[in-house]
Amino acid sequence: MLMNALIDKMNKNGHRVYLLTGQRESRGSYKRVFERYDFPYDSGSIKDIFESVRPDVTIFTGAYDTGFDWETLSRQESVRYMAGLMNILSACSMAGTGRFVYLSSEEVFGDPYMDQITEEEPASPKGFKALALAQGEETCANYRRTQGMDTVILRFDHLYWVPEKGKKEDSLCFRMCLEALKTEKISANSRRSISMLYLNDGVELAYKVFFKEEPEHSLYHISSMEEIGELTLAEEVKTAMETGVTVADTAVGAGSRLILDGGRYKKEFPYKIFHHYDSGIRQVVQFMKRHSASYLTEEDSGAGAAVKMWKHLREILKALVPFLESLVLFIPFFLLSRVAADSEFIARLDFYLLYVLLLSVVHGQQQAVFSAFLASAGYCFLQMYDRTGFEVLLDYNTYVWMAQLFIVGLTVGYMRDQLKFVRNENRSRVRYLSGQLKDIEDINDSNVRMKHNFEEQVVNHKESLGKIYEISSSLEQYGPEEVLFYAAQVLSRLMDTPDVAVYTVANGDYARLFSATSPEARRLGNSIRYTAMEELYGELKERRVYINRTMEQKMPMMASAVYAEGDMQLILMLWSIPWQRMTLGEANRLTIVGYLIQNAVVHANRYLEALRNRRYVEGTNVLDEEAFTQLAKAFSDARDKGLAEYALLEILTEKQDFESVAVALGGAIRQTDYLGILRGGKLYVLLPNTNKENIGGVVERFRKSGYECRVDEEAVI
Repeated sequence: MLMNALIDKMNKNGHRVYLLTGQRESRGSYKRVFERYDFPYDSGSIKDIFESVRPDVTIFTGAYDTGFDWETLSRQESVRYMAGLMNILSACSMAGTGRFVYLSSEEVFGDPYMDQITEEEPASPKGFKALALAQGEETCANYRRTQGMDTVILRFDHLYWVPEKGKKEDSLCFRMCLEALKTEKISANSRRSISMLYLNDGVELAYKVFFKEEPEHSLYHISSMEEIGELTLAEEVKTAMETGVTVADTAVGAGSRLILDGGRYKKEFPYKIFHHYDSGIRQVVQFMKRHSASYLTEEDSGAGAAVKMWKHLREILKALVPFLESLVLFIPFFLLSRVAADSEFIARLDFYLLYVLLLSVVHGQQQAVFSAFLASAGYCFLQMYDRTGFEVLLDYNTYVWMAQLFIVGLTVGYMRDQLKFVRNENRSRVRYLSGQLKDIEDINDSNVRMKHNFEEQVVNHKESLGKIYEISSSLEQYGPEEVLFYAAQVLSRLMDTPDVAVYTVANGDYARLFSATSPEARRLGNSIRYTAMEELYGELKERRVYINRTMEQKMPMMASAVYAEGDMQLILMLWSIPWQRMTLGEANRLTIVGYLIQNAVVHANRYLEALRNRRYVEGTNVLDEEAFTQLAKAFSDARDKGLAEYALLEILTEKQDFESVAVALGGAIRQTDYLGILRGGKLYVLLPNTNKENIGGVVERFRKSGYECRVDEEAVI
């Protein structure tokens, strides 16, 4: 979950993400990753990956890396963990690029503390995982001191999050919810208190450290510093469960308190927590209740004892198979030895020796010893047909025969084991070399893909320079009234998409469609409340390009805003852009186009403002006949080219008192509508993006204001 949250955050802020999974065969799916490498951390190809990618920031998830099994293989995983970390650190240091961020946790502190734990407090790890995390921190600090490497260590304080369906997590909140689902009882220690941090808050706080140019420190605690007792946490889970869950206090011994002090972070970075315990715990509980079946195993439902016994029984039978095979084969060889003793033709053939040789060749030294014991017992048993057991034991020939049996069996078994070891070693070497070859092929394929991608971006960039010149020159040839219509058209041509819409911001909340190149681009309608589109508005407000990374059908694929004098004037929306083109290069291109359109619009507006006294009837907002004719002609031409819709209404008035008419109709027309004189002094109103179907409401408003009007479809422009 931490990995997904980090990837989402990086993508939302326009970063290109490369992912090293740490496993040869990773089954996880990361759709928003630019390039993915399925290599172990200790692979010899890590150096080539870093030299190829040259990252600005390398984040080692450390304590939250799901590729390590700390529950059952702690000792082995600690060795693998440190080997992988050292390999990545050395590769990053040799590449000499960017910052290395190591994510640790509160687990490095195993002792109880009375006060909040600061960064100066030495670690006190307990257990293999905690020891490995602490050693990782020390290794990063050593690389910083000795190699001058830019390393930063972030310790998260009891992270918790909404888990994935059916996946076990290692947070206290998850364990309490799981216990409640299994047993309808929650065990909690009333003498223990901690501080928990919701995942999204942790990522937001950590992101500020990732890209700060020169952090003041190399170690930070990321903590909410909101203390909560285990018993209080259990009560919160019980309340959110809304079922008959009971809470049991298991307090024993002295009290303990484990809260990381985030004061150092708060002094240096903006600090705000959005998800407090009431909302965060409720989200976790509600999700786990909704998908409770995916967290409960067969053992939880009472049907796991027999399955567990059968599993152990199969392991025992698998280990006993070679011994059972030796016992079964001993019977025919024993009978053959007995027959050979009575036959002068095969009396010299030692079947027991053949038996031991056969088992030694097939199974090695272990079965050589076991079969030799069985053969010795069979030999002594046959000898006691003619002599007493005491005589057999005193006969030195018995011991000489047994010695040769064990010597031959152990020698052959040893040779067999050595040959098998050499064969396995060669196979391992071949697999390793084959893996190295496959790694090189994968890296080469990745480099080729990135090369083609960058070539395409370069080609597009070179092509866009010509198109940018085409835009700047083509917009200048249109009149001030026509700029916005043809801006949509050239934007469509530049961004290589047939569906472009241009909205004008009418007020602080709403935007009005001005022109569009296709019916698809008009999907949102003629009027939108853009401030209600939280993600889009958030990006545009920060003057960034909005990219629809979730592929939501009701939203444009990309959007950008045009500002003038600090205020948002236009919103440019692009539809029907394929996923592979929604890149940072395309966003930069749209930003450049937005600036060009901004310059053209500002220039046109200033020109119209300069001619304001000549264009309007004195004392009114009514355009004179020449200005209104030009405006109506621009709309007419745009409609013929499919860029806009409009309606032209003639206001029926006997007197040419335009000032009183304009005042009377002031509340009945929109900010985007135009009043003007046409056809020899008649008063008209032009309604952009209006057709016959939705003109009725406008006519009714005019009638209530005291003026009749009619649709004029025959006006000569």
